[in-house]
Amino acid sequence: MVDTIRSKEYADFVGKLRKARLEAGLRQIDVAKKLKRTQSYVSRVEVGEQRLDILELKKFADLYKKDLNYFIK
Repeated sequence: MVDTIRSKEYADFVGKLRKARLEAGLRQIDVAKKLKRTQSYVSRVEVGEQRLDILELKKFADLYKKDLNYFIK
Protein backbone atom coordinates (compact mmCIF):
# COMPACT_ATOMS: atom_id res chain seq x y z
CA MET A 1 0.00 0.00 0.00
CA VAL A 2 1.30 3.45 -0.93
CA ASP A 3 1.93 5.90 1.92
CA THR A 4 0.02 8.86 0.44
CA ILE A 5 0.67 11.17 3.38
CA ARG A 6 4.32 11.36 2.28
CA SER A 7 3.52 11.88 -1.40
CA LYS A 8 4.12 15.04 -3.39
CA GLU A 9 0.37 15.27 -3.98
CA TYR A 10 -0.32 15.34 -0.24
CA ALA A 11 2.42 17.94 0.29
CA ASP A 12 0.76 20.06 -2.41
CA PHE A 13 -2.60 19.60 -0.70
CA VAL A 14 -1.41 20.76 2.72
CA GLY A 15 0.42 23.65 1.05
CA LYS A 16 -2.87 24.77 -0.49
CA LEU A 17 -4.56 24.42 2.88
CA ARG A 18 -2.00 26.73 4.50
CA LYS A 19 -2.18 29.16 1.58
CA ALA A 20 -5.98 29.30 1.87
CA ARG A 21 -5.69 30.11 5.59
CA LEU A 22 -3.25 32.92 4.89
CA GLU A 23 -5.43 34.28 2.07
CA ALA A 24 -8.34 34.29 4.52
CA GLY A 25 -6.22 36.40 6.88
CA LEU A 26 -6.41 33.88 9.70
CA ARG A 27 -3.81 32.68 12.17
CA GLN A 28 -3.67 29.05 13.22
CA ILE A 29 -5.08 29.99 16.62
CA ASP A 30 -8.04 31.71 14.94
CA VAL A 31 -8.80 28.59 12.92
CA ALA A 32 -8.42 26.39 15.98
CA LYS A 33 -10.92 28.44 17.96
CA LYS A 34 -13.46 28.45 15.14
CA LEU A 35 -13.13 24.68 14.64
CA LYS A 36 -13.02 24.00 18.41
CA ARG A 37 -9.63 22.36 18.04
CA THR A 38 -6.17 23.13 19.35
CA GLN A 39 -3.62 25.26 17.52
CA SER A 40 -1.31 22.26 17.48
CA TYR A 41 -3.98 20.28 15.59
CA VAL A 42 -4.09 22.96 12.88
CA SER A 43 -0.29 22.99 12.76
CA ARG A 44 -0.11 19.19 12.43
CA VAL A 45 -2.65 19.32 9.60
CA GLU A 46 -0.66 22.00 7.76
CA VAL A 47 2.62 20.09 7.96
CA GLY A 48 1.00 16.81 6.94
CA GLU A 49 1.30 15.00 10.26
CA GLN A 50 -2.48 14.86 10.80
CA ARG A 51 -4.69 13.48 8.02
CA LEU A 52 -8.04 15.03 7.24
CA ASP A 53 -11.15 13.20 6.22
CA ILE A 54 -13.56 14.81 3.76
CA LEU A 55 -15.87 16.16 6.47
CA GLU A 56 -13.00 17.88 8.26
CA LEU A 57 -11.72 19.27 4.96
CA LYS A 58 -15.19 20.71 4.31
CA LYS A 59 -15.01 22.59 7.62
CA PHE A 60 -11.67 24.11 6.64
CA ALA A 61 -12.95 24.94 3.15
CA ASP A 62 -16.07 26.64 4.52
CA LEU A 63 -14.01 28.63 7.00
CA TYR A 64 -11.61 29.74 4.27
CA LYS A 65 -14.47 30.37 1.81
CA LYS A 66 -12.97 27.98 -0.73
CA ASP A 67 -14.56 25.31 -2.89
CA LEU A 68 -13.34 21.78 -2.15
CA ASN A 69 -11.92 21.62 -5.69
CA TYR A 70 -9.43 24.33 -4.75
CA PHE A 71 -7.61 21.81 -2.56
CA ILE A 72 -7.62 18.80 -4.87
CA LYS A 73 -6.68 20.28 -8.23
